[in-house]
Amino acid sequence: MKIARNVAEVLDEHVTLELESIDRLFLNLYVPMLQTEGGIAWYWRHHRGYQFASSSLMGSMTEAFVRRVKAFAEREGVNLITFRKGQRKEDIAHEYLERFEGEQGVLFIGKAQEKTSVVRTERRTNPRTGQSYAWLAKSSCPVNHYYFYCVDRDFGLFFIKFCSYFPYNARLCCNGHEYLKCQLTRHGIAFEALDNSIVSCADPSRMQKLADALDEKKLDAP
Repeated sequence: MKIARNVAEVLDEHVTLELESIDRLFLNLYVPMLQTEGGIAWYWRHHRGYQFASSSLMGSMTEAFVRRVKAFAEREGVNLITFRKGQRKEDIAHEYLERFEGEQGVLFIGKAQEKTSVVRTERRTNPRTGQSYAWLAKSSCPVNHYYFYCVDRDFGLFFIKFCSYFPYNARLCCNGHEYLKCQLTRHGIAFEALDNSIVSCADPSRMQKLADALDEKKLDAP
């Protein structure tokens, strides 16, 4: 007769390394006031001095934003590519990382069209007078996003994704395992790594201490 075994018993016989660490970490970058229709209206009317807030103003600003991205890529000699549908962005990033000769910097910039929430101008009608007027309203549409894939001496591979449409919200994505690999290398501790994990380490207890050091103070440090 076979006795059923629980998951803990099975894992106990096969797990050779146990590690508690931050995996992927997403940090949203945005201006709180510009996340609402009212805040955006205030920005255009009182900060920029326009009589009305309009998505046409946002469009011209978007064109200027894209020009600056392209100018940066040309000035710094960074490739600006368009991601194909179904293409794994991290695979491309690792290819660039293998060819990168510096200690840290921008590897490349990737463009991808993704659906996102935006604020646009729509025409509405006053039910009493019948007159039409412009109104800011949230909607969803495909917008180009620019991925700045970079490498850092402390955090390894990471990216910052910018939405190309006003108010240009962004997201920073870093990886605790990439951070840990960098720290192990800098401290001369031998380890075996996979794409997003560590299989073995010469000093597991030291590795755990390095993983624990990645806290809010470390992330906020300049």
